[in-house]
Amino acid sequence: MKKVSSYYAGVMCVGLDAHKVSINVAMLRPGENTPVEWQMANEPRAIRRMVGRVVREAGGAEVRFCYEAGPCGYALQREIQEAGPVVCDVIAPSLIPAKPGERIKTDRRDARKLAELYRAGLLTVVRPPTPEEEAVRDLCRCREDAKEDLGRSRHRLGKLLLRRGLIFSGKAWTQAHRQWLKTLQFEGDADRIVFEDYLLAITQLEERVKSLEQSIEAIAQREPYSNPVGRLRCFKGIDTITAMTLVAELHTIRRFQSARGLMSFVGLVPSEYSSGESKRRGGITKAGNGHVRRVLIESAWHYRHRPSVGPSLSKRREGQSARIIAIADKAQQRLHRRFLQMESRGKPRNKSVVAVARELTGFIWASLVEALQPEGFEGKGRGSSPTKSAPLQAQPRRKAVPSQGQPSTRRSRAA
Repeated sequence: MKKVSSYYAGVMCVGLDAHKVSINVAMLRPGENTPVEWQMANEPRAIRRMVGRVVREAGGAEVRFCYEAGPCGYALQREIQEAGPVVCDVIAPSLIPAKPGERIKTDRRDARKLAELYRAGLLTVVRPPTPEEEAVRDLCRCREDAKEDLGRSRHRLGKLLLRRGLIFSGKAWTQAHRQWLKTLQFEGDADRIVFEDYLLAITQLEERVKSLEQSIEAIAQREPYSNPVGRLRCFKGIDTITAMTLVAELHTIRRFQSARGLMSFVGLVPSEYSSGESKRRGGITKAGNGHVRRVLIESAWHYRHRPSVGPSLSKRREGQSARIIAIADKAQQRLHRRFLQMESRGKPRNKSVVAVARELTGFIWASLVEALQPEGFEGKGRGSSPTKSAPLQAQPRRKAVPSQGQPSTRRSRAA
């Protein structure tokens, strides 16, 4: 018989394999290795009955539930914790230990596996958002979906015109391009109907995106979002929408003990498979939150330009702490230098952008952590504020010259 782990040995551990219609339950009593298993409907009434049954059988012992994060969201966790004096943790699915030789997967086995690993303390718990945080996060994702739909609609119209031999010589979707679209005439009724329908869809989606962005900007001016959004807007390439996406997806910077932890969360660290004498490193892991990774890479493109503070960035920095501005200025200098170093070594620009995005993540972590420190605090750790760095001044434009020295090969990290 397997030895019972002492991590949650005196706790009633319950693993749940949740689906849209049903939930498989595996209940491990304290001191026992064989779980009690059953299946129930995924309904609020059935969930309350299940929680009551587990609490009664626990006989006063602590009760802890767990289930994998998935399409069911966090509603199940809230229903369980409201139904009784219990704890319910949401588990990161990608970090669940797996046996390479295990070839059978069923809902019943998944629930049992969750209960056993949870009692052994081998699972990674996800920090669930509050209902308010989840609503703001979904608003940002709704705007992202609308932008994606807008791009697809524009692509459909462009390919329709290309098939008809109608090609605009300038840049698409400028005022000149829109005026050109208004001048197009089609002989057939079918072509005219398709063209007008595609154009109407684009107009509607543009209004949707504009309305969603106005809603996001209004929320960004209220607490608890105004302070972190204001700090993030001090960085080059980060305005309100990007800052709100970062804040809404990360929930709170207190989740991450270091900048490396945040880099790993957004999947910007290199993958590695090393064993013995063999050392093999690949591309980034792309694990974790893809929404944050996307906006970080978009922002990283701005650092290929020379460090400067233009009128728009100066306006965004009004009223912000000098320590936060110093971190943002140091990010401009370091990340632009990083771009030049990698390009002088012949690295593809996409790789350079990803490396810069990884370091930008560290600066963002440092700025949000810095805001949690009391005034006058000057730490010496990795996340401390570079208060001695001078602010950037507007300089005359000149051609950037790559560094002639040997670039550093150390793994990138935030100062």
